[in-house]
Amino acid sequence: MTTSARATGQLDPVIVEVVGSALSTIVEEMGETLVKAAFSPNIKERRDCTAGLFDAEGLALAQDEGGSPMHLGSLMGIVGAIRGRFSEADIREGDVFIGNDPYTGGGSHLPDIVLASPIFVGGRISAWAATLAHHADFGDRGHAHIFQEAIRIPPVHLVREGVQQEELLSLILLNCQIPEERTADLRAQEAALGVAITRYQELCSRYGVDVIEGVSSNLLDYTERRTRAAITEFPDGEYTFEDLFDAPELDEELTLRVRIRISGDEMLFDFSGNPPQVRASVNVVWTGLYATVYYTLKTLIDPDIVPNAGLYRPVTIVADEGSILNCTAPAAVNGRIETCQRVVDLIHGALVDALPERVTAASNGAVTGVHFSGHDASRGRDFVYLETIGGGSGACHDKDGLDGVQVHMTNTSNLPVESLEAEYPLVVESYELIEDSGGVGRHRGGMGIRRKIRVEAPDVHFWLDTSRQKSQPWGLFGGGPGQSARCVLSEDAQPVDHGYTVLQPGQTASIETAGGGGYGPPEERAEAQLAADRADGRISEATAQQYRQD
Repeated sequence: MTTSARATGQLDPVIVEVVGSALSTIVEEMGETLVKAAFSPNIKERRDCTAGLFDAEGLALAQDEGGSPMHLGSLMGIVGAIRGRFSEADIREGDVFIGNDPYTGGGSHLPDIVLASPIFVGGRISAWAATLAHHADFGDRGHAHIFQEAIRIPPVHLVREGVQQEELLSLILLNCQIPEERTADLRAQEAALGVAITRYQELCSRYGVDVIEGVSSNLLDYTERRTRAAITEFPDGEYTFEDLFDAPELDEELTLRVRIRISGDEMLFDFSGNPPQVRASVNVVWTGLYATVYYTLKTLIDPDIVPNAGLYRPVTIVADEGSILNCTAPAAVNGRIETCQRVVDLIHGALVDALPERVTAASNGAVTGVHFSGHDASRGRDFVYLETIGGGSGACHDKDGLDGVQVHMTNTSNLPVESLEAEYPLVVESYELIEDSGGVGRHRGGMGIRRKIRVEAPDVHFWLDTSRQKSQPWGLFGGGPGQSARCVLSEDAQPVDHGYTVLQPGQTASIETAGGGGYGPPEERAEAQLAADRADGRISEATAQQYRQD
């Protein structure tokens, strides 16, 4: 295969399919390597991590399916940040770069630490591999501005030509609460990068680097064609929507809005006019906003489209600089995913009339994060426990919403009770779905989750991230709203402003996540479905009667 043939796209379709599948397999193997080699429960159990491959210019080629859609925001900026900071002569084989900063490193919040390595073939960079892991270390910190959230790392060499930069690593670990976990997890990320480099170079040895790079370019073009073809099926027009957003850190609800314009095979997402950035952690940098829009569009078009940069080409995104959806330094961003969840709701809400059979009612609308940190005297160590608890998903035109699941911008697993209690001075007193939490409708909204945790160590700092405590996830076409979220503390616990509490032995925090909205008139739900809902404990008899009365 010559370079000119590659440039004109004259590639055997079978080779494109085979190599494309191989690239996807590489990122899946990277992800599994990272999970299996990690030490912290947040990565090895909850899989709060992801892996990606990029071309030489930093365009996304593949992301592992197990990775969180939100993590794309951190991955998509890292290679560009490295290339902007270092000359080509300063990027060499065996290098590993580390970064997490949303303002100088392409990240979206600081706990998501990204490692990236160039992949050299024939003496030049042919691709990049990157791994991201959420390092659950930075608990009990303020969120007025980013300097309170964690250590900020611009793209710098963690490994230079195969040699670990011990002084830099020491500096990073000195700023961590659990340095042993961080060391092990960073090594797991490096191992995953090594897998990617080996597998990619093997592909190049088998097919030739020109073919591999040609396939990569071809895959981007293919995704673009499929995306544009799908958009042309949407009715042209302008669509708007507003929704309320609350968080424990905010003193009042904010109104978020979007205007979407569909014209031929292109779409404009205009977030102009949103509130200015706030003195809280729920601000979103552009990478987070872009990742959210791309995720939402992909779910509306075709979930089977390869998630690469070809999806971005027909899309224009506009947001006021300095707003909560396109913040500038030094705005705090740790809780940005709560806001991004609402952006998904905005887009679905705007496109209800255009795509009634593709959008869903509002899901639980949050990534309900619980953080417990303190000192575990029985194990002789400090601890930081992070969990994001799922909730109800919204119903759609032909299906009930799912019960107790992560939705939209996150897909992390739960931490098994056995692992939690083995690792931390905490006891799970209950873990259950909440009766009546899903919105009523022809198709019922998904149920929220109740997880009640008892503390067994003194002075445990508890911090809650969530949303939909003041509003309810909306239903569609006559469907009812889902139940709101809430957190119930022991009567003797002393709450602190903005979601912070210090708990003592025997005290509990019961976290209840929101349900999903229903779809369609409740009176159209089949009697057999109502009987099954009642028998399974999804709805009470009072709610069953409400369906019948409607």
